[in-house]
Amino acid sequence: MIQFISHNMAPLMFAGLVIGMIMGYPAAFSIGAVGLLFGLIGIELGLITPIFLGNLTFQMFSVISNDLLLAIPFFTLMGAILERCGLAEDLLEGFGQLFGGLRGGLSYAVILVGAVLGAITGTVAASVIAMGLISLPIMLKYGYSVRHTTGVIAASGTITQLVPPSLVLVVLADQLGKSVGDMYKGAIGPSLIQIALFCGWVFLLSLFRPHEVPALPPEARTLRGWPLLWKCTRGMVPSLILIFLVLGTIFMGLATPTEAGAMGVVGALVLAALNRRLTWPLLWQGMETTMRITAFVVFILLGARTFSLVFQGVGGKEWIEGLLTNLPGGQAGFLIFVNIFVFILAFFLDFFEIAFIVIPLLAPAAEKLGIDLIWFGVLLGANMQTSFMHPPFGFALFYLRSIAPRDLVPSSDIYWGAIPWVVLQLMLVAIVIYWPQSVTYWIDSGPRVDPSKIEIRIPSFNAPGTPNFGLPPGLGTSDLSPPPIPPPSVQAPPAIPAPASLAAPAPDPASSTQPPLPTPGNEPPRAAVIQPGTGPPANDVQPRPN
Repeated sequence: MIQFISHNMAPLMFAGLVIGMIMGYPAAFSIGAVGLLFGLIGIELGLITPIFLGNLTFQMFSVISNDLLLAIPFFTLMGAILERCGLAEDLLEGFGQLFGGLRGGLSYAVILVGAVLGAITGTVAASVIAMGLISLPIMLKYGYSVRHTTGVIAASGTITQLVPPSLVLVVLADQLGKSVGDMYKGAIGPSLIQIALFCGWVFLLSLFRPHEVPALPPEARTLRGWPLLWKCTRGMVPSLILIFLVLGTIFMGLATPTEAGAMGVVGALVLAALNRRLTWPLLWQGMETTMRITAFVVFILLGARTFSLVFQGVGGKEWIEGLLTNLPGGQAGFLIFVNIFVFILAFFLDFFEIAFIVIPLLAPAAEKLGIDLIWFGVLLGANMQTSFMHPPFGFALFYLRSIAPRDLVPSSDIYWGAIPWVVLQLMLVAIVIYWPQSVTYWIDSGPRVDPSKIEIRIPSFNAPGTPNFGLPPGLGTSDLSPPPIPPPSVQAPPAIPAPASLAAPAPDPASSTQPPLPTPGNEPPRAAVIQPGTGPPANDVQPRPN
C-alpha cells in the first residue's frame, strides 16, 4: 500500500484537490490544505525533504512582492467607480438614440457600450451591473424579448474578459511568465471578432425574428442632429481619454500595467467629480469591493502556490507533461483536450481559480509541444469567458439576477437566454484555434535572437583591417606586440670584503694577469672598503648634518 502511494502521489494529490472542491470547502483554503497534507505525507515517505518544503516561505513572499498583481486592485477600483459615475448612462443613451431606428438597435448599443466599458474597466461586474440597471428596463419597455435582453446584457459584459485591459489577461500573463503588453496586443484581434459575432447574431435575429428586436418608435428617438452628436461625444471623449490612459500608455511603453491602472483610477475619479457623482459612499463601496476581490485573489494564489510546490516535489509536473504530451494528435489533440477540460471546469470554478490552479499545470506541456504561450493564453482567456455565461454558475448571470425584477424576468429566461451567446463564444475559440494569426498578427515579433548562438569576438591588434594609429615618437616601431622577455642573466654575487686583519696579501706587481676592465652594463656594484685609520670615501658617504 505504501509503495502504491509513493508511486502515485501526483494522481492521488490531484484527486484530493477534486474531492476538496466537490465538498464545497472554500477554494483558497482547500487548495492549501491539500498541498500541506500531501507535503507531510511526502516527507514521511521520503519523497521530499523538510528543507524542500521550506521553499514555501519564498513562494509566499514572491506572491506578496509581485508588482504585476497590483494591477488587480487598481482595475477593480476603477471599474467600481466607473460603474456609478454616470459614464455608462451617457454612452447607452447616446448609442441607443443613434441606433434606435434600426431593428436590434438597442442590442447594438449594448454590445458597443460593453466593449467600450471593457476597454476601460477590465471587470465584468461593473459592465453587467451598469448596463443591466440602465438598459434592461428600456429594452423590456419597448418590446425586446426577455431572453434576448438578458442574454445580450450578460454577454456584452463578458466581452470585458477578453478586451484589454482584462484582469484575466493580467493573471494569465503572470502565470505564463509573459509580457502583459504582448498579451493585450494578442487579444485585440479576438476581441474584434467577438464583437462582430455578437453583432452578426443580432443582425440575424432582426432578419428572421424581428419581433424579438424591434426598432424604437419615432417618439422615443428624441435626440437628432447636433444634440445627438453632443450626447455621443460627451460619452465617447472621456472614454477615449481613459482608454488612452490605460491601454495607450501600455502599448506605447510609457507605463507598466500597474502604473496604467493607477492612472485609470485617477481618471475615473476625475470623471466622477465632473459628473458630480464623487461622494464618500461611492468611494467606500468601491474600496470595499476592491478589498474583497483582492483578498480573494491573494488567498487563492497563496493556496495555489502551496499546492504547486508540493505537486512538483512529488513528480506532478512530469506526470502532467507525460499525460498531455502523449495525447493522440499532437498539438491538435492537446488543444482539443485542454479546451474541453477548461470549459467543463468553468461550470464549477471561477476564472481566478482556473488561472491559478490549472494554468501552471498546462503551461509546461504547451511549451514542450512548441505552442506559443501568448496565443495559448489568449485562447484560454476566450474559453474562460464562458465561465461567466453558462448555467448554472455563470457569475454574469448572478449579477444580472441580482438587479433584474423577479416578476418580469424569471431565472429560467436568464439561463435559456445565455445559451446562444455561449455558442458564439465557443465559435470564437474555434476561430482562434483555426486562425492563429488573429492573435499573432498584432504582436510585434521583432528580430528573434537565440541566446545560445550569440558569439562574442574580441578583436586583436594584429587582426586584418585593424586601423594602425602608430606609436608615440621614439619607440621606433609600430609593432604593438609585447617585446620578448630576455632570459634572466646569472651573475656571481658581489664579494664581501674581509676585515683588515684578515685581508688578503697584496697582489704581485710583477704578475702579468690583470682583471678585465668593467664595461657599461656588467659593472658590479661597488663596495666601500674602509681601511683602519682612513675616513670614508668623500663621494660615497656624506656626513650627517648636525
